[in-house]
Amino acid sequence: MHKITPFLWFDDNAEQAAEFYASIFPESQIVSTSRSGEVGPGPAGTAMTVTFQLQGQEFTALNGGPKFEFTEAISFVVNCETQEEVDELWEKLSDGGEEGQCGWLKDRFGLSWQIVPSVLGELLNDPDPVRAQSAMQAMLQMRKLDIDRLKQAREQPSLGPDTSR
Repeated sequence: MHKITPFLWFDDNAEQAAEFYASIFPESQIVSTSRSGEVGPGPAGTAMTVTFQLQGQEFTALNGGPKFEFTEAISFVVNCETQEEVDELWEKLSDGGEEGQCGWLKDRFGLSWQIVPSVLGELLNDPDPVRAQSAMQAMLQMRKLDIDRLKQAREQPSLGPDTSR
């Protein structure tokens, strides 16, 4: 058990969300499900809480009703090593959801994710402020982040960001 575990409040689809997330990330699983009738209110047999792991990080999902909704104030950052990983996670997590700017998206359950190439920090923290700013400007033009375009913008700051996509 982790000392700190994200706890996610869903209206009535915690089990579907946990299954969805576990299907996307390798080395992920549903750990346990508490069902109404065993504990808590609600129709007998429906999920009350679901504990799941995504690549070793434990989460708990609760079917708490429509009182609260997710906002962008909380998001999960997924650091990706390759463009293929960025593309795959972006496609799967945004399916039925909403694409945002700068690598942000909301999934079909309204939870916010940041799909970020691991190299982004290096590009945005380039010792040359002109190169760093050029990479930043390129990122601000994107929805899904594109590693090659970010690197090109940093390497050719005089050309400015590619706004053709």
